[in-house]
Amino acid sequence: MLYVVIGFLFFAIVLYFLLGGADFGAGIIELFTSDDNKSRTRHTSYQAIGPIWEANHMWLIIAIVILFVGFPVIYSEICTYLHIPLLIMLMGVTARGTAFSFRNYDAVKDDKMQNLYNHIFVYSSFITPLFLGITAGSVISRQVDPAADSFLTAFVFSWLNWFSVAVGFFTVALCGFLAAIYLIGEAKEQFDVKRFTKKAVIMNAAAVGFGGLVFLAAEVENVHLAHWIFGNPVSLTAVIAASVSLVLLWYLLSKGKTKVIRILAGFQVTMILVSVGYRHFPNVMMVKGGNNLSLLTNHAPAATINDLGWALLVGSLFILPALGYLYYSFQKKKEA
Repeated sequence: MLYVVIGFLFFAIVLYFLLGGADFGAGIIELFTSDDNKSRTRHTSYQAIGPIWEANHMWLIIAIVILFVGFPVIYSEICTYLHIPLLIMLMGVTARGTAFSFRNYDAVKDDKMQNLYNHIFVYSSFITPLFLGITAGSVISRQVDPAADSFLTAFVFSWLNWFSVAVGFFTVALCGFLAAIYLIGEAKEQFDVKRFTKKAVIMNAAAVGFGGLVFLAAEVENVHLAHWIFGNPVSLTAVIAASVSLVLLWYLLSKGKTKVIRILAGFQVTMILVSVGYRHFPNVMMVKGGNNLSLLTNHAPAATINDLGWALLVGSLFILPALGYLYYSFQKKKEA
């Protein structure tokens, strides 16, 4: 049952990145859109994420609950040493959701408050995945020091380092790329298709650039990232699959296939996560001194894991069909 719980944890993380990440990316795309086209971008983004943006955060909640219940030691260590980036990330989630609701459902659409909502939405859409990536980079970089004797060493330099920040900007670029690809399929006019295609090219280039920066920062911070990814056949295969899917994505887009490219974009990001995560599985958090927090050893008692596993299995029988119907119903509504 432990592997069932771990599987649900990975599943929730991947889906949150693919769906919630694309939501954040919509704000990132809007942030880097000219003033003349912002209203068009907002309209298309709302049509795409408006009906289901709240449901996407369900995957973050599930991942947190799994860690809290099933792996309390790992949960407490992450929340203790990385509480600053986590707090900023959660504040970003809250601010973004609030601004999104107010700017779309406010009775008055042309006052100064709309400008405030728009600014909060786009900047929190940028900040949230930035600190999500910083947190992810910190847990694998061995920068967390349980023996730290100062506040800065324990709670600031654990995440404020070149590698973690580079992973943060790489995450932002990936979210923007996902959103641009998804929005291409939502655009109704050729002008918007071209605009979002251009944004996808820019975000793709940014992801490649920041990806290179991640490897460079890994060498500076003595993080064995290149060995993790290229030192085993599974991760290497995942990297090759991600690269091939990217080439195929741009080929199909040139042929006007705007729907299937979403699947390829999601597959590409999933392969990136697999390539990084496979090598150091089951370790989740690696700290200074060579100690690792493992999903296979630092878990709750067997009775708790069994109950959690059954709860996830039974709950998925209700949640997944309902979520699928939610996507289906709003898609049919847009087609009508």
